[in-house]
Formats: sequence, C-alpha cells, structure tokens
Amino acid sequence: MNVIIQSTLNTLLKSQHILANLSSAQLSNTSVPPYYSSIGSHIRHILDFYDCILAIDSNKQIDFTARSRNKEVENCCDKAIEYLNSIIERLKCINYDLDDIVTVRDDLGIGAMDMPYTLASALSQANSHTIHHYAIINYIMSGLSISIDNSDFGYNPTTPKLIKTNS
Repeated sequence: MNVIIQSTLNTLLKSQHILANLSSAQLSNTSVPPYYSSIGSHIRHILDFYDCILAIDSNKQIDFTARSRNKEVENCCDKAIEYLNSIIERLKCINYDLDDIVTVRDDLGIGAMDMPYTLASALSQANSHTIHHYAIINYIMSGLSISIDNSDFGYNPTTPKLIKTNS
C-alpha cells in the first residue's frame, strides 16, 4: 500500500476513536463559542473532502465544490461511523496511479476554478486538512469537557512538542 494512503488511513483512524467515544448529543453539540460549530460538522466536512477525491471521474476530475453535506453524519455517531468506514474501505481500494495528473475544481474565494494536481497531492492536502480540522475538534471537545487519550490529536506531525521538565 502506498505511503500516502497509509498516512491517510492512520490519520482517519483517529476519527474512529473519537466517534467510538462520543454520544450523538456530544457529536452534534453547537454550544462552544466563538463559531458554534459541532464536532460532527467537522467530521462530516473531513469525510466529504475524501469523498470528493474518491468520486474522481473517468476524466480524472475531482470536484471539491460537490460535497454531499449529509446532516445525518453531523448528528448521529452511527451514521458518521458508517460514512467513515466507507471512506476507509474506498481508500484501501484506490486503483489510480497516485502520480497521475488530475484536475481539481475548487472555490478559493472568488469562484470555482480548475487546477492541475497529482492524485497524491490531493490526498496529501486532504490529510493536512484533516489534521487542521482535528485541532478545531480538539478545541470544541475542550469546551465540552471531553478528553481523549491521544496527545497527538489535532497536531501536525511537524509541530514541535513541548517538553515538560521537573525543575
């Protein structure tokens, strides 16, 4: 299996851990300021990003503006786990050369545009995007007094670790 796929799966497994330890009420809670978003909305957004990549068409086009935005995934742990498992299985079965040039459609703030990527770069971007959203999820969980046993959750692997000393 390709190292980018392995890294992506490793990152997504953290979503499994979160979803296995939350109630649907916690998943959908929007009470944490300043943005009042839910853990579920971020999980759904992460998975939608991968779903767009995995929906690559025969012309090797990926459309990030065509996300499904399934509200059930945001509000129900079982639906979120089902969606996550579907993404994981589809990633394991990717049958494109990751060095292939693909066309990615996205809206960067001034309208949709098409850009050349490799499939590897789209997956790498999705992985970094996931970690970024994990940081937001970690913030929301802190506001809801929910903790998980993973000190790396929400941190990019290149982020320097704070070393605590007993002085």
